[in-house]
Amino acid sequence: QVQLVESGGGSVQAGGSLRLSCAASGYRYWSHSIGWFRQAPGKKREGVAAIGCDETPDYAYADSVKGRFTISRDNAKTTLYLQMNSLKPEDTAMYYCAAALLGCWPKLSPGEYNYWGQGTQVTVSP
Repeated sequence: QVQLVESGGGSVQAGGSLRLSCAASGYRYWSHSIGWFRQAPGKKREGVAAIGCDETPDYAYADSVKGRFTISRDNAKTTLYLQMNSLKPEDTAMYYCAAALLGCWPKLSPGEYNYWGQGTQVTVSP
C-alpha cells in the first residue's frame, strides 16, 4: 500500500525558511513522478514543484516559487524534500506531497496524481 507522510511544516515570519519532508513507502519510488502541492483556505489545490523519475530527473516549478523553493529527493531514504526560502505570507497553505502512477515527467496538475499524503501546515506571518 502506497503511503506518503509529510513533515516539517510550521510557523515562520516572512523571509524565513522551512524544509518539508515526505517519506514514501509501498511503491517503486523511482518509477513515477512525485511532487509538492498546496491549498490555501478557499482556494484550489495548486502544484508547487515536481520531479521526474529518471536518474537525472527533470524538474517543474510554479512561477510563484521559482528561485525560492527547491525540490529534491533522497533515493536511499525514499524521501522527498521541499526547501522553501524567502517565504511570503501568500505561501501560507496546507502542503501535500503526491505521487503519480503514470508518466515519468514532472507534472504540476493535481489531477495527474494518484496518491496523496495527509498534509503539513505552513503559516507565514508578515
